[in-house]
Amino acid sequence: MTDPDRNVRSQLAFARLLPKLFRGGQAFVGVEAALSDLTDEQATTQPEHLPHTVAGLVAHINWWNRWMLDIIEMGQAQPYPRHAADTWPEVSSGEWSKVKNEFYELLARIDPHAARPDLSNPVNHEETIGELLADMALHTAHHFGQVISTRQAIGAWPPAGGGDTW
Repeated sequence: MTDPDRNVRSQLAFARLLPKLFRGGQAFVGVEAALSDLTDEQATTQPEHLPHTVAGLVAHINWWNRWMLDIIEMGQAQPYPRHAADTWPEVSSGEWSKVKNEFYELLARIDPHAARPDLSNPVNHEETIGELLADMALHTAHHFGQVISTRQAIGAWPPAGGGDTW
């Protein structure tokens, strides 16, 4: 038998934690800091020995966040992409501002879902809404670590506002 108060407390804890997972702050550098003070040229520069640009990483995050949000908001499963390469849009010089703005627009769409009462409902091939939100947060955090490494490799870290340098 489950304790309904425990379920409510767990859901409230998840609702408080989720925005931190997406935005960073305590455990890792926040996304705003990771993207700040980055020119279009820097965002689209691919460092030697690394596979992606900052803009390419953020465009990839956007692709998956949009895909998962569409599933959550439409309430129905979507087919998975045929190839991983399909989730890595090309980003040309001059598109950084658009890619960055889309990231923040998608981030704003995520917030209302953190406190949904139906987080345990399956929505995508047996994945629940809560699992999709957690996947989005972890995927975003994973690639933001790469964003910082890429910035370090091109000499664009830390940003003027500061950031962890270790």
